[in-house]
Amino acid sequence: MYAIPFLDLPPLTGASGAVTLPGSKSISNRVLLLSALCEGTTVVHDLLDSDDTRVMLAALRQLGCGVDVQGSTVTITGLGGRAWPTEAIEFFMGNAGTAMRPLTAALAVHGGDFTLKGVQRMHERPIGDLVDALRELGCAIDYLGNEGFPPLRVRQPALKLDKPIPVRGDVSSQFLTALLMALPLAALDRAITIEVVGELISKPYIEITLNLLARYGIAVERQGWERFVIPAGSRYQSPGSIHVEADASSASYFIALGAIANGSGIRVNGVGADSIQGDIRFVEAAQLMGAKVTSGPNWLHIERGAWPLKGITLDCNHIPDAAMTLAVMALYADRPTTLTNIASWRVKETDRIVAMATECRKLGATVEEGPDWITVHPLPAGQWQRASIHTYDDHRVAMCFSLAAFNADTVPVRIEDPKCVAKTFPDYFETLFEVANTDTGQIPVICIDGPTASGKGTLASRVAAQLGYHYLDSGALYRVTAHAALQAGLTLEANDEAKIAQLARTLPVRFEGEQVLLGGVDVTDAIRSEEGGMNASKVSVLPAVREALVDLQHSFQRLPGLLADGRDMGTVIFPAAPLKVFLTASAAQRAERRYKQLISKGFSANIDSLRADLEARDARDSSRAVAPLKPAQDALQLDNSQLSIEASVQQVLDWWQSRS
Repeated sequence: MYAIPFLDLPPLTGASGAVTLPGSKSISNRVLLLSALCEGTTVVHDLLDSDDTRVMLAALRQLGCGVDVQGSTVTITGLGGRAWPTEAIEFFMGNAGTAMRPLTAALAVHGGDFTLKGVQRMHERPIGDLVDALRELGCAIDYLGNEGFPPLRVRQPALKLDKPIPVRGDVSSQFLTALLMALPLAALDRAITIEVVGELISKPYIEITLNLLARYGIAVERQGWERFVIPAGSRYQSPGSIHVEADASSASYFIALGAIANGSGIRVNGVGADSIQGDIRFVEAAQLMGAKVTSGPNWLHIERGAWPLKGITLDCNHIPDAAMTLAVMALYADRPTTLTNIASWRVKETDRIVAMATECRKLGATVEEGPDWITVHPLPAGQWQRASIHTYDDHRVAMCFSLAAFNADTVPVRIEDPKCVAKTFPDYFETLFEVANTDTGQIPVICIDGPTASGKGTLASRVAAQLGYHYLDSGALYRVTAHAALQAGLTLEANDEAKIAQLARTLPVRFEGEQVLLGGVDVTDAIRSEEGGMNASKVSVLPAVREALVDLQHSFQRLPGLLADGRDMGTVIFPAAPLKVFLTASAAQRAERRYKQLISKGFSANIDSLRADLEARDARDSSRAVAPLKPAQDALQLDNSQLSIEASVQQVLDWWQSRS
């Protein structure tokens, strides 16, 4: 996950490959609460790991449920047949509507002394219709802030179950879902009827709820979409184990990707045409716009069909979350696209109608909007604009607008606050980059070269972390190569040159901050030793090894970008890099830094000797025949003798901002 202020997406041209999606948020949080209301244990497989599910798991722990998390498998020991807590409990629900609404209903029907709070946006999301329905059946709920909105306090109820319970259906289907999941707790000796007032929106989400209730032993009788009857004697029964489908809403971004991008198509694993999730019908909408889709029981394959895509007019009541993706697909269409019956967008994580209209306009599009509709006009070549997409702490806004990077004018797109995707798909951007591709020249590279002990490794790794770019410590590659060769039983001599070169071409090396990982094993200390340096010198004189490592260094140029440090990054390896920095510091300052570093690790050192060694090495490096140490002609010089690392990082970021 990119926990950085913004992520710059370079222009993307195509996409091919397979993706495996995280579990459905809607199913995950329903299953967690239903498992908590059962007696005994339920093993939940393939659970989504996200902000919303973490909120629900934390709440279940507070209630006294047993929660054992082993990767994506979670074992829940339920509250059925056990006493609930009697002490006051305060729950923090973040901005997780799929946790807040059903948990509120379950707590209110059971009773206790509970307070439910969230982030500021949660306190702006209406819950009054659910509270009204719960009060109608005798639940005691107080508003602690604005009427009709969280935070809430729940007390002991005096249940009145002798008449149907009305609930509005035209604001959020989560209100009805919450009642359907909570009321079996009160249906031990009588049937309970829920009546929907007004049109029920997002019916497919109610179908998910009814399907899962049946899995847990609750056979709700549905009379059209107006009346739902929970039978007398209803009692939650654990299914023992249950698997969570991959998220069909998350699939929409990769379905759209397959329809937009050149390539052999995108295969989506984990969800297929037989999904119980309503958002699987996004496939039909994508096909209307021209996508070619084939499917199996647990997979989809999508390819570009009609191009440009076809503009459509569509009632999106059945796919409210996934419909946001259609608004970005509309930018690639042959005529305007109008999405209707989407009033629920206004009460989600943000006002999504306003958000989608505002951000599409930033890209250059003409957009009209109304109370429950939006029309997006296509953006032909020559009219796309660079844009910084504000994401409103809304995961779906961030993921939708990543698709704008496939524009015809090859302009980059900035996604602000990319970590907001953690709500449902923490690794979304990493997954996108695994299948997306572009011309190598479009992948940005920043080079930081400089003499020994100038601090280029620390500077480069921190700038890379700020931008979300891959990091290449070229100086460490020779050390790692020597280390790997010795582990493979090779000598560091000319007679093993070909074998070392072959090993170097596929070296499984990765840099994380200032750590060096070889095949997932941390070898930082092993290669940074004096012996590691001597071994590096031995392999560096082998021409075939040097050639192999040049190829390996080029392979680090991957989406979304690369930060490379060394002595010849800007002059030899990446001469076309748009930003090259030559980092310098006085020999005295570098000697002092190296001295402090050695002393901190328990090594004895002499600062005068260190300075002499550095000056001698500078002379050798600058006069060597192959790739001598010197600034690239277009490099920016940065003397950090008197600068803090923070100031140096900021300077490089400022230079990059002006270039990009």
